[in-house]
Amino acid sequence: MIKIKNLEASIEEKEILKGINLEIPNGEVHVIMGRNGSGKSTLANVIAGNEAYDVDGGSIHMNGDDITEMSIENRALQGLFLCFQYPVAIPGVSMAYFLRAALNAQNKHAGKEEMDALQFLTSAKKILSGLGLDDSFLKRSINDGFSGGEKKKSEILQLLMLNPKLAVLDETDSGLDVDALRTVAKGVNEFKNEQNSVLIITHYQRLLEYIKPDVVHIMIDGKIVKTGDMALVHEVEKNGYAGLAK
Repeated sequence: MIKIKNLEASIEEKEILKGINLEIPNGEVHVIMGRNGSGKSTLANVIAGNEAYDVDGGSIHMNGDDITEMSIENRALQGLFLCFQYPVAIPGVSMAYFLRAALNAQNKHAGKEEMDALQFLTSAKKILSGLGLDDSFLKRSINDGFSGGEKKKSEILQLLMLNPKLAVLDETDSGLDVDALRTVAKGVNEFKNEQNSVLIITHYQRLLEYIKPDVVHIMIDGKIVKTGDMALVHEVEKNGYAGLAK
């Protein structure tokens, strides 16, 4: 699904990513953990194509296509989706309008017919019900006045509606109570299948109790220093990152 080779990146001339190598096959859930400032969110932003970051070396391929210099919108059309750590509010733009416009942009790119209002509402209401959200959620402006949990549920609603090929979750679990965390995990588990892939960036073990990853990576100082399975998560919870940093 995605292959990252020797990726180096900086922001405002500060080097952050120092040679990232990462491959995520179809059907797998990978996790990246690390201390604050290790480069985890930078990696998510660079994969998504955030122009605030400079790619200084290396490459990113998705489904065999080089997306290293591709625009954000074209990466999205290729099937890339980023769940933000801090979702932005967009007053005046309803969730329904935004989601239907995004879906129809995808359909146009794929040579399919646009989704009519009835098809959209039927699909959206089914997903909303599963997330424990009222239908009126679609009428609200994107993240405007949303609680922290509602913002993260909004991201999962978008994920399930748009059904991308690769979902990158940048600390989607931060600030969530137990119930909201379970809802987010349920949405991710419903999304994942053999045709897509998930990259989860997190500090905590608690989300991984509900979403069982195939591979766990530890990032320290802009590099992936160790790769393993859930046993590596338990090692970090028990001993921290100090031993791995050495």
